[in-house]
Amino acid sequence: MKNALNFGFIPHSIEMEDYYQQQVIWQDQPIWKLITSIAERLPEKIAICGKQGTMSYRELVQQADEYASGFISQGLMCDDRVILQISNRIEFISLLLGLFRAGIVPVLTLPAHGYKEIYHFIQVSGAKAFISDQEVVAEQLEHYQALKNNDPWSSICKIYSFSSNTNQCDLFPHKEITGFTPPQINPANPALFLVSGGTTGLPKLIPRTHNDYNYNIACASKACELTEADTYLTVLPAGHNFPLGCPGMLGILANGGTVLMSQDPSPDECFELIEQYKVTVTALVPALSQLWTKALEWEDVDLSSLRLIQVGGAKLCESDALAMQRGFPNKLQQVFGMAEGLICCTRIGDAIEVITQTQGRPISLLDEIKIVDNKGVQVLQGEDGELLTRGPYTLRGYYRAQQHNQRSFSKDGFYCSGDKVKIDENGNIIVTGRIKDVVNRGGETIVCDEVEGYLLSHPDILHVAVIGIPDPDMGELVAAAIVTSSQSLSLIELKAFLLAQGIAKFKLPERLQVMSDLPLTAVGKIDKKILANMPISNWKQN
Repeated sequence: MKNALNFGFIPHSIEMEDYYQQQVIWQDQPIWKLITSIAERLPEKIAICGKQGTMSYRELVQQADEYASGFISQGLMCDDRVILQISNRIEFISLLLGLFRAGIVPVLTLPAHGYKEIYHFIQVSGAKAFISDQEVVAEQLEHYQALKNNDPWSSICKIYSFSSNTNQCDLFPHKEITGFTPPQINPANPALFLVSGGTTGLPKLIPRTHNDYNYNIACASKACELTEADTYLTVLPAGHNFPLGCPGMLGILANGGTVLMSQDPSPDECFELIEQYKVTVTALVPALSQLWTKALEWEDVDLSSLRLIQVGGAKLCESDALAMQRGFPNKLQQVFGMAEGLICCTRIGDAIEVITQTQGRPISLLDEIKIVDNKGVQVLQGEDGELLTRGPYTLRGYYRAQQHNQRSFSKDGFYCSGDKVKIDENGNIIVTGRIKDVVNRGGETIVCDEVEGYLLSHPDILHVAVIGIPDPDMGELVAAAIVTSSQSLSLIELKAFLLAQGIAKFKLPERLQVMSDLPLTAVGKIDKKILANMPISNWKQN
């Protein structure tokens, strides 16, 4: 009998599943075996380190099994969903591994997600528990506690958090266990849920199976040439797909390396960590890569251990790529990917013009790509259009989002990414823009109509348009043009209003334009092109 929790999960078609099986790419094993197999071979090697301490591979598996046993003893079951909102601390990995070992499916949210988003994820996933740490503000924890106690429609029955005075999580009595036996799972079922940047409304849940995510990690690890000699510095939020499995922390651990966790991505902090721990690999978004490159002018540290700096989450412009190449010679790897699946990257040893002018090529030969015009017709090589993709680690549908899936997938199973790209003669992707109405702020995708909906709930706002405006540090900033009945309405007041609605801080407008009317197209729609062409100086900052 089919698990009711998987209702709304769309697997690959039978034909594509058979094809991928014939290619012998599925490991047909749970994700946790990537780590436990290394723990059997290198039990005393340091697996994770950070401000909270260090853990060997043996200690990592032991603590994970303690967490897994604790979840099960408190009534959580195999295939239950759990919201995980944890900052970059070493326990993130042991908790994640513990959930995997218990057969529980984590919904990986970010510390920046607000109450509105978390409540939405709970509703869609049917999550039974919420796990956080002290980095999540106390007011949010009060929201979730009230939700558990007072909302008859809420599935949440457990709330766990790290105490401010200890690194332990209040899951269970902290005692060693022996002989924990993980339950049997189906590797073709969801192992975890990632969170989309979204294209309309609130973010969607992205189901990733054990089979597809294992393959994702293996292909990305190969593209980065990972070995057990590597040490990976995690500076981006750990719940992001990029630092998690592209190849990220899981890729490093699957290859017997060491993960170093940092809660401060600044060059002041990270350069010292790189020197101290001999870091070899890390991943950044363009805004951070710019900051790190500039910091080389005044930081006097030994960064010679670094061999690879991945940059993704948004397009790295050629001038910034060239600056990185000068500051960090032969270390840049451009990455273009999505939590929904497809990952492209430049390779070690590629020509400089490939690394600085393109976003690379797919990590799997089984990745299928089509570039189409606005009528769905494939364009000629070298012309740009919307990227459609299908492959063994790309989703076939967002979780429990039937109407959205009808718009986001073609009849033959290609995911319509909304990214505007072209492909050069060597098969390298070059990102030229976005088709969907979003702002890419420092690697975070912000849906314009979601923010517009929140703003329109303000009693003094009559009309609104949210756009992205260029910014040298963040790539784009969120800007709001409004028509209001109160000409004195300030950006500070708007931010306070939105925060009270529970919106994530990274979605807040940073520029404001109060107008008597919004510009319209010939068919009466708001003309965002006119707004985007307005001088930057016209947008207020307060």
